[in-house]
Formats: sequence, structure tokens, C-alpha cells
Amino acid sequence: MTMRPFAVIFSLFMALAILPAVAQDSEQRRPEPTGIFRLIPEDATTDHVLRTREGELPYTATAGTLDLFNPSGTLNAKIFYTAYVAKNGGKNRPLTFAFNGGPGAASAYLHLGILGPRILKFGADGTDGTQPELVDNPDSWLAFTDLVMVDPIGTGWSRATDEDTARRYYGVNADAESLAKAIALYTQKNDRLSSPIYLAGESYGGFRAAKVAGALKENQGILASGLVMISPMIDGRFLPGDLIDPLKAALQLPSLAAAELERQGRFTPEAVREAERFAMTDYLVSVAGAAPEGAQAKDIYARIAALTGLPVDVVAESRGFVSELYTKRAAGPGQVVSPYDAGHAAPDAYPEATADHNDDTVLDGFTRAYGPAFASYARHELGFASDMTYTLLNTEVNRRWDWDGSRSQADASGDLRDLLSVIPSFRVAIMHGYSDILTPYGASRFVLDHLPTRLAEGRTALLLYRGGHMFYTRDDSRQEAARDARAFFTEAGVN
Repeated sequence: MTMRPFAVIFSLFMALAILPAVAQDSEQRRPEPTGIFRLIPEDATTDHVLRTREGELPYTATAGTLDLFNPSGTLNAKIFYTAYVAKNGGKNRPLTFAFNGGPGAASAYLHLGILGPRILKFGADGTDGTQPELVDNPDSWLAFTDLVMVDPIGTGWSRATDEDTARRYYGVNADAESLAKAIALYTQKNDRLSSPIYLAGESYGGFRAAKVAGALKENQGILASGLVMISPMIDGRFLPGDLIDPLKAALQLPSLAAAELERQGRFTPEAVREAERFAMTDYLVSVAGAAPEGAQAKDIYARIAALTGLPVDVVAESRGFVSELYTKRAAGPGQVVSPYDAGHAAPDAYPEATADHNDDTVLDGFTRAYGPAFASYARHELGFASDMTYTLLNTEVNRRWDWDGSRSQADASGDLRDLLSVIPSFRVAIMHGYSDILTPYGASRFVLDHLPTRLAEGRTALLLYRGGHMFYTRDDSRQEAARDARAFFTEAGVN
């Protein structure tokens, strides 16, 4: 069949006319997710109002994922995040990326514990996770910085295509690089490159924050303005363990003393300072040297016993190295304390055992409620309804973690030195609970005290609160920390 010239021209015109529509439809049609990604919903954005102590603050919440690709361009992981952005705050408002530690912990702890616009309450005494209550947080840090809560691969709803791929992210360097990429993707996607970028991390997340800041600088060209390290591990040498180390013991002793003061109802900062002086003088000399004898031994062991609550004979038998004995023996027969908050004692499930076999009363107790509470909150308030379990703590991630050596050799103090040196406006705030004997505040003080004065002066601060590793479960400590954080973000410094 032949076609007249006019008909040919008309047909060609019509074909060209529909091409843009076809192309546009192709751009909008995303490929169907496969595998585990089928259980991750599309991003959800909702509007809310935060009632702060200064008044109402309208904000937008986005729960979604950021895609990570391998060098060949194939999607291999999705990182889940929740962003809170104040309306009319402007693109120059501070932007804080927050994550927890573990390794293997999701961000729900910081999210629903201290930073976010909603927090979880644990009953009248603050330790009952059986009926947790989600309430407004008038002390949310959203009042002075936009927030992006990030779950590393293997935690929360962040997943890789398969287990073999996921394991490539389970290590100090790979983890830092993946989170730096996620931060770069978020800032580009949301046009926030002009915002001052801060990082906040708890426990291993404090160590992680320093490593991510370095990866941002080196590989993404993003210079962080500062870090907030909450109950951080900074130098792995000072984590609890069975290795007898005089310095580690001395740096932990003030936290043991603070916990005993809490259990006795006699806590004061002045009493803790006296314990600090003893720890770094007579105590350190005693445990570092030959075993004391006679009256000297009697005196030093009596002082350690009085500070810690341990029996004198137990202290003498250990030669003053009491860390491994403390959780089982300090609170008296039939009681154990948690390394996460040694100020609180609980009944010992294994009183006949000589060593501590108890589940941790904080980590394995009421704080487990953060996971299901966040999943419910995301579904019902943020519009992100996933059929996948929210993984609060992934022990497999922790077990397989590549420390690039050993955990005791992991150290972020050099990263802090480098960042303070090359970024003149860079600042660091370190927050600790007095009664945390897992990552004791004395270890962070040691790191800060040994930074070069020209780097640290006026740009670093150690801030202490009553409570333990998760001191923010106490209302008074959470409120005090929020005031200190506001000063850090808005006044370019802390006292």
C-alpha cells in the first residue's frame, strides 16, 4: 500500500509528538524492586508540629532509603533514614546526621531517646519496657538543627542484596565509606550542600562519627563542622576486658565510684571529683607498682572498697583491679549491676555462680522496647509501613566486624587530631553519663587531655550527666544535654 506525502508527514509528526510523553513515562516508572528490597516501602513524607519550650515548630518528616551501587552500577544496598527538617529553616540551617554504634545497633536509641521530636518513656521509674509510651519531646534537638537518623547496613531497615554483600560493609573502613556516601547523596538530593554538617554518634557511633567525618573529607569533599560524641568509644585500649592495665583501671575508677554514690543516694559532682583525684594519684601508683604491704595495703584497699562498695577482702585479693568483679559484687549479695548503668542494681538470676552470667538489665531489659516502638511509630505516624522486622541490635554484624586489626587497637583520637588541624572551625563535644562503666568518661577525658593544646583549646568539651551509657533515659539529664547541645550548635562553643 502506498501512502501520500501528506499522510507520511502527518504520521511522522504524530510519532514525534508522543515521544516526550513516552520518555517522561519511562523516567517516572522505576524498576520493580526484587529480593529483600520488595519489603522496603517507597519514601514517605509527612508534616508535623513540634511543641518546644520556646513555642511551636512546624517540620517535615521523611522516612526513606538511599541507594548504594557497586562500581558496575548495580544496586547492592539500601540505607534507611529518617529526616526531620524545620519548615522555613532555610538551606543554611545546621544539618546533623546521627547513628548509634554496636557495631550492629540501629539509630532508634538516639532517635527515640534524645534527639527526635518523639521520645519513649519507660514507666514511672524509667526502667519498665513492658508498656512503653511514645510522647512528644519538648527538648528535641530539632529546635536548633535539622536531623537525619541513619541506620547502617544490617541494622534497622538497611539491607544489602544478600548476606555476602552485606558482610562487605561490616568493618571500620567500609562502614565509614558507606555512611559518607549516604550523607553525600542526601545533601545533594536535598540541596543542602551549604548547610553546616554535624555528626552525632553514640558508643561505637562516636568512634564511627570521627571515621565518617574523615571519609567525608577525603572522598566526598564535604567538611564537617563538628561532632557530638555520646558515651563514645574513642580508644579501644580503654574498653573493659580481662587484661590488667593500670591506666585503664584508673580511668574507669571514677565511674565505679559515681555508681556507688548513686546506689547509696549520696551522689554529688564534688564527691566524684575526689574519686578522680585519688584514681590518678595514689590508686594509679598502687596498681602500677609492686603490691602494697602492711599498713599501706590496708589503707589503699580500704579506700578502694569505700569508693566502689566492694568488700575489702575482694579488693585485696584482686590487688585493686576491681573492674571484672564490680558488676557481680559491688551491690551486695544477690544483686548485679549493668555496665551500661552501674548506678542501678537488679536481682541476680544466677546468685550461685562466681562470675556474672546475668543478661544486662539495661541493654537486654527495658531499652529493647526501642525497636518495636520505632517500627510502630514509622508505620502509624511517618507513613512508612514495612513488612520487614526492624533490627534494633544485630549480633551477627557485631560478631563479623572487621576492626582492621583488633578492637583494642581501634583508635579515633588521630582522626580527631587531623580534623581539628585542617578544619579551623571544627569542634567536638563529648557527652557522658557518670555511671557508665562500659565506656567510662575518664577514657574520653584522657583523649582530650592529650590533644595538642593549640588544637583543643576552646574547641573541645567534655560534658557529664547523671546516669549511665544511655543517660538520656533520665529526664533531667536529657534536658541538660539538650541545653548543652543548643549552646554547641548556636553559640559556637560550650562551657
